[in-house]
Amino acid sequence: MALSATQSPKLVEVTFGDVEEAIGRLEGVAHRTPVLTSRTLDGLVGGIVLLKAENLQRGGAFKFRGAYNKINSLPADQRARGVVAYSSGNHAQAVALAARLHEVPAVIVMPTDAPASKVEATRGYGAEVVTYDRYTEDRVAVGERLAGERGGTLVPPYDDPKIIAGQGTVGVELIEDAGPLDLLVAPVGGGGLISGCSTAAAALSPRARIVGVEPEAGDDTRRSLEAGHRVGIEVPRTIADGLQGDIPGRLTFPIVQRLVERIVTVTDAQIVDAMVFLHERLKVVVEPSGAAGVAALLSGALKCEPQSRIGVILSGGNVGANRFAELIANSGRTVALSAPQTPKVGKVTR
Repeated sequence: MALSATQSPKLVEVTFGDVEEAIGRLEGVAHRTPVLTSRTLDGLVGGIVLLKAENLQRGGAFKFRGAYNKINSLPADQRARGVVAYSSGNHAQAVALAARLHEVPAVIVMPTDAPASKVEATRGYGAEVVTYDRYTEDRVAVGERLAGERGGTLVPPYDDPKIIAGQGTVGVELIEDAGPLDLLVAPVGGGGLISGCSTAAAALSPRARIVGVEPEAGDDTRRSLEAGHRVGIEVPRTIADGLQGDIPGRLTFPIVQRLVERIVTVTDAQIVDAMVFLHERLKVVVEPSGAAGVAALLSGALKCEPQSRIGVILSGGNVGANRFAELIANSGRTVALSAPQTPKVGKVTR
């Protein structure tokens, strides 16, 4: 049974000015990832799809932006004491990399079933990894305990103004490079990415509708929007490990309520279809969470107006070759990959 969380946290305003400050901190550090297009995808969807390739970001995901913005904004003496984070993988790698760039120690709390490639990458960046059972233990409690014991600063994956502002730089770059959008589609875990990007879109492309995508098994944000308050669910079992949240963030949810039109859901099989499509037609590797937006379009869960301009965030690409092959082998193919147009992939240079 879902648990409800009706407490109303004090609203922390995240403004476009905060996002602009994050742009300054990230300049010359984060990659300005390309916007990719495919005529085949456009033909299947019926619109003009503009894919922001954050799978090509440092650390393999958009999470680097928020982690770096947060750590860089800390006073030097606070940074020197180190940082602590909890994550299933992408935020873990992002914090580990950002900490290494600032030459500070990092301790990362990761679930025992986190993808091996993400654990190895986190350790490879120099962080200490502490594991927990995501189905029986509270990662926030573990992280807070370690931060207290080590004297480090907790860097949460989404519920922090600096994290949200950093993620908002994805939306700024997408709109600057692709032009105004009719629709902006982003995967939703804790809500940091869609909160930051919707804040950016409200300033730069105010007519754009914002739609989030969750795995069918982990629709806590969809339920919360319908209920009008944060609703908790059991930790979902889905291949999209980056979207395995059990309740929306206290800071992100009010932003989602204000700026996001709705949430649609996709199945694990539809996510795999999208991963295969992106690999075969655009020659890019995208992890399950990162493929959720394309899955929503290909499956018909999200329909668009003819010739509408649709920005979709490919949020990450951290999936190992063995895991990619395993997912393909264990999932039936459901998407027809035929369309009259010849595929076209490239950076939008408008």
